Amino acid sequence: MVQEIKIRCKNNKKTLQLPIGSTLWDAYHALNLQMPYGPVSAKVNNKVEGLHYRFYNDKDVEFLDVTSSSGMRTYTRSLFFVLVKAVKDLFPGCVLRIETPVSRGYYCDLRIGRPIEEDDVTAIWRRMREIVDADIPFHRIQSPTEDAIEMFRRQGMTSKVRLLESYGAIYTHYYQLDQTVDYFYGSLLTSTGGLKVFDVMKYYGLLLRIPSRKNPEKLEEMVHQEKMLEIFREHHRWQEIVGLGTVGDFNKACQEGRTTELINVAEALQEKKIVRIADEIQSRRNLKLILIAGPSSSGKTTFSKRLSIQLMANGIKPYPISLDDYFLDREHTPRDEHGEYDFESLYALDLPFFNSQLQALLAGEEVELPHFNFQTGVREKSGKKLRLEDHMILILEGIHGLNPELTAQIEEQYKYRIYVSAMTTILLDAHNYIPTTDNRLLRRIIRDYKYRGYSALDTIRRWPSVREGEDKWIFPYQEEADAMFNSALLFELAVIRNQALPILERVPENVPEYSEAYRLRKFLRYFVPMADDEIPPTSLLREFVGGSSFHY
Repeated sequence: MVQEIKIRCKNNKKTLQLPIGSTLWDAYHALNLQMPYGPVSAKVNNKVEGLHYRFYNDKDVEFLDVTSSSGMRTYTRSLFFVLVKAVKDLFPGCVLRIETPVSRGYYCDLRIGRPIEEDDVTAIWRRMREIVDADIPFHRIQSPTEDAIEMFRRQGMTSKVRLLESYGAIYTHYYQLDQTVDYFYGSLLTSTGGLKVFDVMKYYGLLLRIPSRKNPEKLEEMVHQEKMLEIFREHHRWQEIVGLGTVGDFNKACQEGRTTELINVAEALQEKKIVRIADEIQSRRNLKLILIAGPSSSGKTTFSKRLSIQLMANGIKPYPISLDDYFLDREHTPRDEHGEYDFESLYALDLPFFNSQLQALLAGEEVELPHFNFQTGVREKSGKKLRLEDHMILILEGIHGLNPELTAQIEEQYKYRIYVSAMTTILLDAHNYIPTTDNRLLRRIIRDYKYRGYSALDTIRRWPSVREGEDKWIFPYQEEADAMFNSALLFELAVIRNQALPILERVPENVPEYSEAYRLRKFLRYFVPMADDEIPPTSLLREFVGGSSFHY
């Protein structure tokens, strides 16, 4: 008699009995689910697994498609592997690094011994399409870690060797596609046939384009982000020179006792960039307004404080203005589609009043700054009078800083816009990038827990709505910036690991947010832990982990 186990499916609220050892793919077909864009993976007891996963006891299951963030990650990783195989088939001995998400795709540094031509890109696309049409299985293989390391060493895949050597696991798994092997830190599809929508194009290298989550039958609409790409490429060039491009490189450096050096160099690079921005501002004699914008947990506040110090060193007197004080009275605040007050909307601000005060200040007049009373929901007079003096400059930090409509009535010659974000440039290995959103989410989890009384569960639950606001109000205006500043530090995830892991471990298994908490915990364990005692008190990271010399 065949032993059976019970599967409770959240998609259709049905319970199914299957032979022990059945896969998620078997369960999907037995349940007769109809998912036009999936499944690509599934949550098993709120842990995301690939459809190769086998059941050996009772489980709860929720199948995911590419319209979910987790499902899209599975699709994208699988597409990375197809790209890796295609370029290896066409250009033996080439070097491919999947470096960063940009322009709603993934920028890849492909080195084939000569400049890449359009014909090369066309050949790559055709080979990828052949691999997809052949519906080749992705085989997931588990082996002793030392065997996997030796295999990757023979293949010349040193970034994976260093990562696995520093990870410390007894066993590991890797994937095989035909005769090509690779390592990915998340699940893949069961075969290449599900990767119907993709494209590759020449874009300062190679840009891999992916489907839209909202409409997976179409590609994401491309948005040119040359300024942001240059920030990433600048950091990657520097990291390549110093030999610290991947987590394996970083872990090895830490194990060799170079942590102090890593901290000092990373902090010096940021300070050098801030000094350059301050010098650029000083060189523009007409500037009167600095607009600083960036997504959640990007370190805007600490950046603005450090920039203010460098401006003062240049003989400029900065004066901060809070956009929060220009909110409309609550009864006039716009509402979102759920009927809730939309405080992130640009139109929650009294734009005419704000612009009239700026115009008066620029004309040399004195104004009384407002104060918004969040308890009463009414804007009040503050009693603070302000007149712009010689060598004084206004600093405005907020999510709408780069939106042209915010300061539509102010002449461009008076404005300098800065975009700040944690643009994570270190790679897990050559084919596994680290999402910048993960870096920011981990920062926010720590800050919310330490200073706002929120659990990791609370922060993870709110994160999708935060991201929606960023997509609407911040990201469309990134390229409007006169300067971009990367607030991510090379070493920070090793420091964040110590504080974030205990907080994430408190997320219970029986909530949907557990899958994200578990994924972040698993990811952080790739880093050798680093203490924060040598991080300077002015560091941007101090805004999140504590110990800053600035007041917030």
